Amino acid sequence: MMQKQRNRGQDGAGLATIKLDVAPGKRYISRRRSSEPDALKDLFAHVYERFNKLEPKLLKDPEWLKENMPYTGEVLLGHLRYGTHGGNSLETVHPFLRQNNWKNRSIVLAGNFNMTNVDELFQELVDLGQYPKAKADTVTVLEKIGHFLDDEVHRLFNWFKPEGYTNQQISELIFEHLDIQRLLRRSSKKFDGGFAIAGMLGHGDAFVMRDKHGIRPAFYYQDDEIVAAASERPAIQTTFGTHISEIKEIKPGHALIVKCTGKVTEEPYIKAAEQKSCSFERIYFSRGTDRDIYNERKKLGELLVDPVLKAIDYDFKNTVFSFVPNTAESAFFGFTHGLETKLLEQKKNKILKHGKKLTPEKLNKIMKRQVRVEKIIVKDAKLRTFIADDSSRGELVSHVYDVTYGIVKNNKDTLVLLDDSIVRGTTLKDSIIQIVSRLKPKRIIIVSSAPQIRFPDCYGIDMSKMKNFVAFRALIELLEENGKKKLIKKAYQRCKASLDLPTEKVKNEVASLYNEFTQQEISARIAKIVTPPGIKPEVKVIYQTIDNLHLACPDHSGDWYFSGKYPTPGGRKIVNRAFMYFVEGIDKRAY
Repeated sequence: MMQKQRNRGQDGAGLATIKLDVAPGKRYISRRRSSEPDALKDLFAHVYERFNKLEPKLLKDPEWLKENMPYTGEVLLGHLRYGTHGGNSLETVHPFLRQNNWKNRSIVLAGNFNMTNVDELFQELVDLGQYPKAKADTVTVLEKIGHFLDDEVHRLFNWFKPEGYTNQQISELIFEHLDIQRLLRRSSKKFDGGFAIAGMLGHGDAFVMRDKHGIRPAFYYQDDEIVAAASERPAIQTTFGTHISEIKEIKPGHALIVKCTGKVTEEPYIKAAEQKSCSFERIYFSRGTDRDIYNERKKLGELLVDPVLKAIDYDFKNTVFSFVPNTAESAFFGFTHGLETKLLEQKKNKILKHGKKLTPEKLNKIMKRQVRVEKIIVKDAKLRTFIADDSSRGELVSHVYDVTYGIVKNNKDTLVLLDDSIVRGTTLKDSIIQIVSRLKPKRIIIVSSAPQIRFPDCYGIDMSKMKNFVAFRALIELLEENGKKKLIKKAYQRCKASLDLPTEKVKNEVASLYNEFTQQEISARIAKIVTPPGIKPEVKVIYQTIDNLHLACPDHSGDWYFSGKYPTPGGRKIVNRAFMYFVEGIDKRAY
């Protein structure tokens, strides 16, 4: 399953296992993490090195393996980390472990999440008398759940003690009666963010909890032998050979709870709110082998046909269509299907226009016209530069691409490149536009299947610094050039004033700045920003509209990075702080 979800992170990998019914004195939790360049390979190399020298007879003896070898437990948790800011170290890699001599107080935690109110959660722990080792959402969430786990165990101990049970008997009773639903409800009351968090308790209980808006994805499968959960359906389908109909989505505000006895339930731990599943997952981040995601990406591409044809004046003859990067391929399939439909319509109209004067030669010429789809951009290195850490991303983007020569007609053809999203514009400026200009097209049109990314994401994808968004840089340039610089100052003052407001009353004070210009005006400025000096071809940028995004992904309406409409109060607080940091020149995340 980890191998099939390696698309979700290349900065670190970790796993942990728990053995059930182990005698005291025996190690029952095993954990291994890696932050090496090929973390997944390194992780399993270290795990398997303990088994490689064993005789085949012992490898087929599960009782002996459980008794003598680590990583042979019944409860398993794996995680792949991506980091879009800062550096990378072993300390940042999941799973995280909070160990205790009481098995039912030990907890292993991993997840896909960002909390917008880490400071508040951290202070609550301090007020409880704790001394957390770091002010990070991973540590804070672990200690928050751990605190209430301690409290629940203590409550049950006090409940059973007067009944005359021994301490050892009470431990067994706690295993059975520990209410995971209650534990999660109590510990998550103040959580503000998007998350899918998985946890294992030392005695074997396990859970996967999803935020109340369903921002982060989570799916599960169960049969008579196993229960498995993952961020993406294809990972489960491929690993266990299951049909899509057998896989369920964990509902927002619910937790999949697996007791050590084998009982499996999906239970609400908080009241669900309006579902705002992350649309960027569908556009880019999740693996495109999911049936629904594949069809949504195709639709996103198809919906771009009309604006692109308008931009090329419907000139199929002198236009070459291609895509970059590989993650845009599914959208490109939908895009080319739409182009072919339009070309077919164009052919039909030409045939009808000729009427009875249509000769076989003219008919043959019309029917020969095809959409010129070519593989123009070649990615040499199989690396996802968007989710590489800051220290290595700059070096990566300038070396990973090359082009196919001899396809584009010099100074005559327009080259249309479909991208799945344009976040920073760095790859376009430093690599893609530079190299495709060598083909000497008349024009280069970059098309994004995602709308303009205008605002930070603070729920998991973690696009955090506003200065990095090319759409935001375009906005600032336009405001300054059009005598509207004072609006920047006013927005800053509103953001600063919002610091004194209760979180639930905070508004997005940045969104109104975008109302000063049309999407086309901002796109035109983006084209100017991403055009390298000395490039001869005209460069144009076309973005998806938010309305078309929702048309393509109707069940995933989370669009705050495009629209500024954050589903939680903490998100609105973060965007204002991020804008203040930009104005003040502070180069750090706003949460």
